[in-house]
Amino acid sequence: MSTTSDLSVSPATSRRRTGRRVLLFAVDFIAPLALFYALTTAGVSLYVALIASAVASSIGTVVSLLRGGAGRVSLWTVLSLAALALSFLAGSERFLLAKESLLTATVGAWFLLSTHAERPLAYQFARPLLEGRRRFSTRPWDQLWEESPGFRRIWRVSSVMWGIATLLDAVLRVVLAYTLPVQTVPAYSTALLIGTWLIMQVLTNVYYASAGLWPMLKGGAVPEGSALVQRSSREDQNVSPKQCTGSTDNRLGA
Repeated sequence: MSTTSDLSVSPATSRRRTGRRVLLFAVDFIAPLALFYALTTAGVSLYVALIASAVASSIGTVVSLLRGGAGRVSLWTVLSLAALALSFLAGSERFLLAKESLLTATVGAWFLLSTHAERPLAYQFARPLLEGRRRFSTRPWDQLWEESPGFRRIWRVSSVMWGIATLLDAVLRVVLAYTLPVQTVPAYSTALLIGTWLIMQVLTNVYYASAGLWPMLKGGAVPEGSALVQRSSREDQNVSPKQCTGSTDNRLGA
């Protein structure tokens, strides 16, 4: 069983994790975009620039695969490498731009299907970021999952929210790829990615607050104004007088 010291995360560790995420974001998204526009400015054809950008965006995935070994291959790694392979298929420049929608659509379907799995995808992504943080309780998430129906509901609903958002993102990427000037699509696609992520961060955090997630993680009771408490209150009010009378009679008879 994990101890309190095992679950707590020091500020230094938290800063290292944040720095690593920023670096990965730069390698996976900013660097390929900068490379694309540098090559096109230098006179390289759009098709070659798109291929080079696709290769650059897969560097982080390849490095993670080499460091973690074949035993730690995730579905995300497989999807990223599949997107790279699609880049080398014969096709137009617009096809290369639209191929990213295949990845985001698969991720969206993955989010939705995971609601029927043992642990939803939103739970798996959020756990390394939140579990054991000093402002939260050191209570293991596995224990919360087993004991709290509300906790399980939160992550299933969150997975549905992210699934719908990423599927909409995939549709918009296809629209951008086939309607905008080719040279402007990479910039708009990156902006769409960042915009989708920011909007979903706001929406999911609003939902987490209304559902009472933060008090759960802090080890306290769910606040009175939360949606979970209001739902429980409505359920209590729906108990009929006959049921209450029956319960009283049973107690008196006992």
